Amino acid sequence: MKLFTLLNHALTPTQKDQLQTMGITKIISISDKKWSAIPPYLETLDEFLKPYQQTLKAQAQKGDYLLVQGDFGATYQMVNYSKSLELIPIYATTKRISKETTLKNGIIQKQTLFTHCIFRKY
Repeated sequence: MKLFTLLNHALTPTQKDQLQTMGITKIISISDKKWSAIPPYLETLDEFLKPYQQTLKAQAQKGDYLLVQGDFGATYQMVNYSKSLELIPIYATTKRISKETTLKNGIIQKQTLFTHCIFRKY
């Protein structure tokens, strides 16, 4: 099975390992710089999303996965589109660990660590 990704970041080694246990044999990123910087003033995302949809339509087969995260509206539309192609849309869940440190000048510095947990179906 293939996994197509639309993400703002690269997959971690832990995520890649988990995907193998799901039967994923090939990972294909269809993300680009545009996916990470969707213009907030677009009235509709239809034209913007066409290249991603065309790629899925041309390369994906029923039962393949789409790992999609990012802009809420774009993600929502791509999840629905992938379901129309009988793909399985998923997203990654994470555990967040936050640590606050008070610096000498009184400023509070917050550090957040993200640890991958599982992939979940939309």
